[in-house]
Amino acid sequence: MEFVRNQWYVAAYGSEIGRDLFSRTVCGESILFWRTEAGAVVAMTDRCVHRRFPLSQPPSHLVGDTVVCGYHGFTYGADGICVAVPGQTRVPRAARLGSYPVKEQDSFVWVWIGEPAGADESTIPRAPWLDLDGYTAVYGMEPLAARYDLLVDNLLDLSHETYLHGGYIGTPEVANTPITTEVDEERGVIYVSRHMDDAECPPFYSRSTGIEGRIVRWQDIEYHPPCLYLLHSRIAPVGVYPEPDGTDERAFHVEVVYAITPETETTTHDFWAVARDFALDDREVSDFLENSNRTVVLQDVTALNRLEQVIATEPEGFRELSINIDTGGLAARRILRRMAAASAPQAQAAAR
Repeated sequence: MEFVRNQWYVAAYGSEIGRDLFSRTVCGESILFWRTEAGAVVAMTDRCVHRRFPLSQPPSHLVGDTVVCGYHGFTYGADGICVAVPGQTRVPRAARLGSYPVKEQDSFVWVWIGEPAGADESTIPRAPWLDLDGYTAVYGMEPLAARYDLLVDNLLDLSHETYLHGGYIGTPEVANTPITTEVDEERGVIYVSRHMDDAECPPFYSRSTGIEGRIVRWQDIEYHPPCLYLLHSRIAPVGVYPEPDGTDERAFHVEVVYAITPETETTTHDFWAVARDFALDDREVSDFLENSNRTVVLQDVTALNRLEQVIATEPEGFRELSINIDTGGLAARRILRRMAAASAPQAQAAAR
């Protein structure tokens, strides 16, 4: 699947970016990130205009709010414009780096891939639980040697939890419970829900919440293509439901967040976070959820890496079979294709 451009993508956690030069590839574009002395995040092309030396590569370094190329000393301001070159006082007018709109929000650093003029910060989807009072979050990122839409498929069909993640988050009820799927075509948001009213409590929740016995387990997915995936998980003892006024104090709530960022056509940055509204200061619970979720993510990574290898070698014209559990994933494929086509260079040219 082609990259969807003219969109916001998560490039990093805010905690990853400081006063050291930091590089990450997003949609095939190598981007240099750093913070100014005032703390603002800067994003620019990670390649000197002179001889293409990566500015993230030592001995390149920061001097105040300028980047000095470690190869020949070309020096760039935070706006990407070159302010000094070796051996002459005149700086060529063309000596400037491409810069990227960035927005730090909900613990993430978002970067706009596409025409800068189209970067509207109000369109960035929210994941407020990652730095919200009343929640505690753990998070990480795993490199995936597979195309990003395989991860989208994986996350929109959670029936695989029963088989791939047994002993962690999977139980028989996940695969056996039908889903409901809704698509907001105007906003391009996909909703997939699975409500289990009498389910086995997997270790991921029994050990973190202390619930013994069977549970009510709700999984409500919200996918904002192309990048942000939210899983609203509700866990409660059997028979416990929200009050008529919507309050839900007897349940435990876990917000699972994934940012699905293409690195190249066949590799992906798999950002994940787990926020909870219980045991906020319990370090043991945090450590357990962090280690358990990382294990689950790595199980997905292993499976999807292998799937990418299969797809790369399969005969042309192979057709896969889809069933009811795939309705969310199929809707995502359709919307992503539409978004990619709309952001293709020829489509942009026609619009102008």
